[in-house]
Amino acid sequence: MPLRIGDEAPDFTAETTEGKINFHKWIGDGWVILFSHPKDFTPVCTTELGYMAGLKPEFEKRNCKVIGLSVDSVDDHSKWSKDIEETQGHAINYPIIGDTDLQVAKLFDMIHPNASGKAKERTAIDNATVRSVFIIGPDKKIKLMITYPMSTGRNFDEVLRVLDSIQLTAKHKVATPVNWKQGEDVIIIPAVSNDEAKVKFPGGWKAPKPYLRIVKQPN
Repeated sequence: MPLRIGDEAPDFTAETTEGKINFHKWIGDGWVILFSHPKDFTPVCTTELGYMAGLKPEFEKRNCKVIGLSVDSVDDHSKWSKDIEETQGHAINYPIIGDTDLQVAKLFDMIHPNASGKAKERTAIDNATVRSVFIIGPDKKIKLMITYPMSTGRNFDEVLRVLDSIQLTAKHKVATPVNWKQGEDVIIIPAVSNDEAKVKFPGGWKAPKPYLRIVKQPN
């Protein structure tokens, strides 16, 4: 069955560049970004893995772990990591899952369920759909899913922005408007009545329309 936002993230046990993990236990009580790659030693993904290594401290501030995946071996990941550090200026500082049997890619519905063959015999084109980002919460539920084309590098600053929004809206009865950034005004969700809003937001709000109640971001 296809995965959807709100579904529990599949659990699995796999080898990574930092040893064997059980995914749900590894997540613990925090958040996680899982981002996948169709093939080691590919150009766009090389830039992405390096950038994510530089951005990892920002995710850690938000109690969010980072983990990568590619349908190649852990040994190949380790070799690729040297190229990434040399060309991108950041050493890989998070685990990368080895998925040579496509198990994890299939669990997360990132590749056709009938895909087969050894990782070394498969090309990036064969694995083109394995290029996704998932945000998973402490409850192990999927909060975000994005799949990119192979030719377009992902915007991990945007993933960080979405994480900020998800964490904020998980604590407060608000939503974030278009292009919202940390510290900007937010929107009171329709499920909150005006009477309840007066208690939650005693400073008041702007309402250009009854259904559009704009308020300062809660602390």
